[in-house]
This record gives sequence, C-alpha cells and structure tokens, in this order.
Amino acid sequence: MFNVNNLNVAWDFFKLIFFELIALFLIISFIVALLQRYISKDTIKKVLTKPHKRMQNVIGAALGAVTPFCSCSTIPILVGLFKSGAPFGGTISFLISSPVLNPMIIILFLKFFGLKATAIYFVFTFIFATLIGALLEKLGMEKEIKNVTIQGSGHEDITYDKLTGTRFEKHKEVARYALKDTLGLFVKVIPFLVFGAGVGAFIYGFVPQEFIVKYAGPDNFLAVPTAAVIGVPMYVRTETMIPIAKALNASGMSIGAIMALVIGGAGASIPEVTLLNTIFRKKMVIAFVIAVFSVATITGIAFNIIL
Repeated sequence: MFNVNNLNVAWDFFKLIFFELIALFLIISFIVALLQRYISKDTIKKVLTKPHKRMQNVIGAALGAVTPFCSCSTIPILVGLFKSGAPFGGTISFLISSPVLNPMIIILFLKFFGLKATAIYFVFTFIFATLIGALLEKLGMEKEIKNVTIQGSGHEDITYDKLTGTRFEKHKEVARYALKDTLGLFVKVIPFLVFGAGVGAFIYGFVPQEFIVKYAGPDNFLAVPTAAVIGVPMYVRTETMIPIAKALNASGMSIGAIMALVIGGAGASIPEVTLLNTIFRKKMVIAFVIAVFSVATITGIAFNIIL
C-alpha cells in the first residue's frame, strides 16, 4: 500500500489540485469580495420586501445563490434582516441557500464535477431552499425568533452605496477593499487549501478503491444518509471539502454520498448551529437542522438515481 508508486500518484494529485485551487480561489474570491461591497444588507432587504409574498421565498433563495456568504457569516446578516423587518420566509430561504449555493461552491463544482452535476445540485438546493423557507413560515416559526443583536467590526459594512465621491472613485475604492479582502482571506485560507489537497491526495493515492466502494459506493443505500449525518455537524470550509470530495469520487464513493456530505457540511455546521441557537429558540434550531439533513439526503439520493 505504502510504496513509491502510491506516493508519486498522491503527489501528482496534490500538485494538480492545489495549484488549481489557488488560481480559482484568488479569482473567485476577488469577484465574491466585489459582490459583497456592491450588495448591502439594505439592498437585500429592499429586494426581499418588494415582490408578492409568494415570490419572497424564490427571491430569498436567488439572493442567497448570488451573495457570497458562508454559513457563519450569514448569521449577522440574518439578524440585520430580521431587525429591519424583512419577511421571515424569504430570509430563511436566503439563510439556507447562501452557504450551499454561493458563487465559490458553484464554480468549484463546475471545475471538478462538470456542468450536469452542477446544474442538478443547483436546481435541487434552490428548490429546497425556497420550499423550506415557505414551510417554516407556514408552521409559524417566526415566533421562535429571540431578541438579539450581533455586532460586526464595521469594516464589512463599507459598501458602494455608502461611499462618497465620483463613480470612478467609488468603483476604485470598492476594488481596493475587494483586493484587500481577497488577500486577507487567502492568508487565512491557505492552510485549509493545503489540508484539503493533502487529504484528497492521500485518499487518491493510498486508500484502496475497494474499501471506499464497499462502504460508500452507489450500491450502499445507507451511504447517502450516513454522509448527511456526518456532514451536518462537520465544519469544513468548502475550499477544503471540494478536493477531498473529488478524491473520494475518483476512488469510488458515490456522487450522491458526496453531495450529501457537502450540503450537510456547508448548510449546518456546528459553529452555525451554535450561532443560530442565540437567534432562535430550540424548536426552530431543530427544525433547521432537520431541514438541512433532509435536503442533503434527498439531493444525494437523486444524484445517485440521475447520474
């Protein structure tokens, strides 16, 4: 198992994945940082409250899909939206879709899993984010909100609409902040990129394919719900999870189990659930975790059927 050939295979995989991740991360992060500077909480609230009530969940899920927030950074925005009177259902749809459908995930999916898998992933998670927001509102979960305020540093609130000067000066300032955000985030994330590529390379080079196929292959029905259960409490950055998922898939893990793992990890990590517990009462927190687990499991099963 541990021989020179395995080591060479693992090293080649690591180099390929790691340098691709760095290039993609820098490009995507800069675009994402620009979006964060152009799209303020006030803008999100205005868009959410404009459409007919039946469309608020669709708009919320759509905003989540184009706004680049991870599960934990979505929480302060969530509080701000509730404080400003944004509709509950649409805001919950935003909460669910933002970490699992943000631009970083979509572009990494396109790169490593292709257009068809990305399209299926997008459609399923978008529909579920819309439906879950509507369902939780219908069940009266709005009354489970606590009266809380989360304070940010203030720096992240400097958006285009709050800047002064000519249009050119404002765009230039936004680009400067975006570049600063990108480089700052890159320094923080580089260990995760190394770790993710390293774990993926180890799996690809040293873990026997027969082992993965036996316990997490397409013929094991329990692989998908088990992956969802593992993913929900797991906190792994998307940048770390994607190369690991790619290696698992190449080694025989079913695409459905991988999707369940990614959705569970991105949608309901332990830090996010802990923060949600300060915003919502237990009934709503439990409902949220069950909803994410359901999305991860159903989407995973659908992937195994379709692909």
